[in-house]
Amino acid sequence: MPLVRGPYQRDWMDSTNEQFAYRCLPLVVANQAGWLMPCPVDVTATWNGGPNKADVTLDFGAAPPAGTFNFQMWSGAPAVQVRDDRVSSHFGSGTVTFSVPYLFRTPPGVNLWVKGPANYFKDGAAPLEGVVETDWAVSSFTMNWKLTRPGLPVHFTRGEPICMIIPVTRGLAEELEPIQTPITADPELMAAYRKWMEGRNEFLYGLANRAPDAVERGWQKDYFQGRTPRGETFAEHQTRIRLKDFVREPPAGGR
Repeated sequence: MPLVRGPYQRDWMDSTNEQFAYRCLPLVVANQAGWLMPCPVDVTATWNGGPNKADVTLDFGAAPPAGTFNFQMWSGAPAVQVRDDRVSSHFGSGTVTFSVPYLFRTPPGVNLWVKGPANYFKDGAAPLEGVVETDWAVSSFTMNWKLTRPGLPVHFTRGEPICMIIPVTRGLAEELEPIQTPITADPELMAAYRKWMEGRNEFLYGLANRAPDAVERGWQKDYFQGRTPRGETFAEHQTRIRLKDFVREPPAGGR
């Protein structure tokens, strides 16, 4: 179950009209915001709606392609399909559990947000998410998917990403002081917002009425390019996240 950087691509984004989904920079950045782990084996999970472990059946056989993530984490010949103990009905309540073969260590004060791959979905199953204090814990964790439609076979394909890990600073949200205030309290911000809104409405009107300038532009690129309607740019703007690959170190003592 190799750990790899999250790619920006998704099959469903490729399939949108003129691939317009890639114009949404927040989506593209979220796709790359962590490392992925794959499903180790082809398996089909079916839940009968009951609360017990036995109410989920697992069929370890060839499964149809996932179809929403144009990214294969395995290479080489397919594995022989046999039961794999890394996939189980461990908790009941329609949950499929994937054992994670790693004990993670993060710098002090850094947790791991363990979740499903960003902007990825499966009909009949939803990823369960957790935040783990990986700077001190000596226990591993599991990745779990909750089956949501009794009677529906849900396919997990070998090599399909089933887990995403993202480092998060512990306590950051708690340190923030949330304040809700009228936008009129900041006249400069209000003026910038109104300028953006007027430009947005003008562009959408032009696009709807096939105005040549709007049609030629196709879409507004200010946010994508890190630029305000006034032409100001933000130096720390990101259009890609460039994570480092995991480096495999030799075992201690040569074992």
